Amino acid sequence: MKQKVSIIGGAGYTGGELIRLLLNHPQTELVSVHSRSQNGKLLSEVHPDLLGETALRFSEEIPDDIQAVFLCLPHGQSAPFLASHDWGEEVKIIDLSSDFRMKGEHPFVYGLPELNRTAIQQARFLANPGCFATAIQLAFLPLAAAGKLTGSMHVHALTGSTGAGQQPGATTHFSWRNNNVSIYKPFSHQHEGEIGQSLQQLQAGYDPAQLNFLPLRGNFSRGIFASAYLETELPLAAAQKLYADYYETHPFVHLSTVNPDMKSIVNTNKCVLHLSKHQGKLLIISMIDNLLKGASGQAVQNFNLMMGWEESTGLKLKSIGF
Repeated sequence: MKQKVSIIGGAGYTGGELIRLLLNHPQTELVSVHSRSQNGKLLSEVHPDLLGETALRFSEEIPDDIQAVFLCLPHGQSAPFLASHDWGEEVKIIDLSSDFRMKGEHPFVYGLPELNRTAIQQARFLANPGCFATAIQLAFLPLAAAGKLTGSMHVHALTGSTGAGQQPGATTHFSWRNNNVSIYKPFSHQHEGEIGQSLQQLQAGYDPAQLNFLPLRGNFSRGIFASAYLETELPLAAAQKLYADYYETHPFVHLSTVNPDMKSIVNTNKCVLHLSKHQGKLLIISMIDNLLKGASGQAVQNFNLMMGWEESTGLKLKSIGF
């Protein structure tokens, strides 16, 4: 029997991707999509790619018999929304905002499958990671697990405009973003906290101050291209084996032997990594689709684990690469 699921806040880019995934998931029945701003409209009026896929309309009503809720609300709104709703003790909650990513007095498990798969399988409450955080953590997890994060780590990561959300802003509209690149929140991005938390989980002595992160806005729609490097005595072959062994049982992280380009991962739930060694520095390229592995795809991956289904169910997606 299919699981009845609802989405809260389905009008944005992340919500649109999640709708598409859940409509095509063999184990789920999407029964409602909640939106105050779009109440009454067909989903396909807001997300034109859904034309012919569903006759569902946005609604302010949430059915009582749902088995899972995906929260795609703006950051800071999930906690008060949950406080005002009670669906019983069996309903699973997957939150895609930043409200519960940091450890605290809440029951949410941090949902990076390549770090917390066992805990996710037992969870009822799930905090989906941030997009930059996902790409950067996947670049460093094997080194942290081996205790090899011993010095400064440098990351430059370029993200597409969809990472800023659907509402147009001064740095997201086409005429500004096109043929343009800019840096923002240098050394102070909000995802640094969850990155440090995860790396400390694997390597107790890791100091979050070791991470030097420069986020950049790219002139493309979707994807994250992160280049990370650090000093290490590990030979390249040893580093490649370390990564291959760590990710051997994780279906969405792939080690490329050739220098990859981002088009190969857009529209997929994959993370592609590439390692190279340069005069004592290990360079790690990490690429994800910010709306899928960085958001909605990872949420469905986590839901699969929570339900005991095959981890890749509904996520075998074709990239836009030629």
